[in-house]
Amino acid sequence: MPNDSRTIVRNAWKAFASHDSGRIAAVLTEDAEWLAPEGNATAVALGIPSHLVGREAIVRFLAEDFPRFFARDVEVVFHGFHADGDRVTVEETMTATLADGNRYVNDYCFVFEVRDGLVHRVREYMDTARGHRMIFGGGPGRPAEPSPPAR
Repeated sequence: MPNDSRTIVRNAWKAFASHDSGRIAAVLTEDAEWLAPEGNATAVALGIPSHLVGREAIVRFLAEDFPRFFARDVEVVFHGFHADGDRVTVEETMTATLADGNRYVNDYCFVFEVRDGLVHRVREYMDTARGHRMIFGGGPGRPAEPSPPAR
């Protein structure tokens, strides 16, 4: 089914990965929200709020801020898409090279809420302490912690 919540979220991930403003905007409700843990390292480093409200704020983050900070070699390995009605939980590991040249590896869990065929709300969970160590701790070339194996 092309409009089931799991397909909507998979297509949203493809739009997010494109960093194309138009494609990203097309998968979000106008009043969409993206909630990440308060004080997470990405928000702190970029000087942006951890709770993004509205399509424009989310598009700006995914199209402009994200690729500026996670500069290259971005790879997302999905461990699962679990759907229950209008909610989809996504488990993933993201690796990237940061703008300062350091390596980033962290595990994430996202809970998407779909409304009228679009992403309405995203709740993001990650290991915030690990993110802070990789982004702010140590000097140039500091090694990233290995990601635990998928179960």
